[in-house]
Amino acid sequence: MAVDYGTLKKGGFMRQKQKNNFSLRLRVVGGNLSAVQLAKIAEVAEKFGDGHVHLTSRQSVEIPFIKLDDIDAVKAALAEGGVEPGVCGPRVRTVTACQGEAICPSGCIDTFALAKELDERYFARELPHKFKFGITGCQNNCLKAEENDLGIKGGIKVNWRESDCIKCGVCEKACRTNAISIKDGVITVDEEKCNFCGRCVKACPTDAWDTVHGYIVSFGGLFGNSISKGEAVIPFIEDKEKLMKICDAAIEFFAENANPGERFKFTLDRVGREKFTEKILEVYNG
Repeated sequence: MAVDYGTLKKGGFMRQKQKNNFSLRLRVVGGNLSAVQLAKIAEVAEKFGDGHVHLTSRQSVEIPFIKLDDIDAVKAALAEGGVEPGVCGPRVRTVTACQGEAICPSGCIDTFALAKELDERYFARELPHKFKFGITGCQNNCLKAEENDLGIKGGIKVNWRESDCIKCGVCEKACRTNAISIKDGVITVDEEKCNFCGRCVKACPTDAWDTVHGYIVSFGGLFGNSISKGEAVIPFIEDKEKLMKICDAAIEFFAENANPGERFKFTLDRVGREKFTEKILEVYNG
């Protein structure tokens, strides 16, 4: 019986150079796996693979040397530990994320919660080509948001609250973009220079800032045979509902306008970023 390699690849089983051997890519959301899942992955790698796993560049796990005849048994065994196969090919891939504000002192948003929401909303959706989401919690940009088709970076919009300020100057020293200046005891934030990093807020000893946590979204990033930095359309998005609508709009734009086998960046270049920007602003303002 002929082997349907396309269907196997869609389900995460990628052909190896060794005949009838496959490397199975697993579904990992936001870089997180439980201890139970890890134990099951190790068990399956020992029983059905060659005893090792590979950590991919996008926070997934691959189990190599799975035999063709064992594929169904592998899927059943992994399911016992709550582990699912991932996907390959022209569809929404693994959503990557750093640890975010739940763990990292620099984090500005809950990256894992957002990754789970995006995964539930889009994972494995069929598209003209692969589509990658990457979420990073702050301007340290550990997940390199702009390398993704759609990158999300956490940020904090600030507003000085004079009544609680002791004029210590710590915020001015903490600011890496020279957006904060102090003159005659008055703190001024240059909005053109502010990159929403939140360092002023985190450094302030008296919590003298009103804050809004939000998202900086970039589109059309690419890091492979061609390299391109994703670009933002809106400087700062405060509302998560609007963020999701913008993600919906970006996916729909790609689905409707891309040629088969064309990455998002090249679709934007061909169709025109002005047309895409118009669509995003319509959703944002709508």
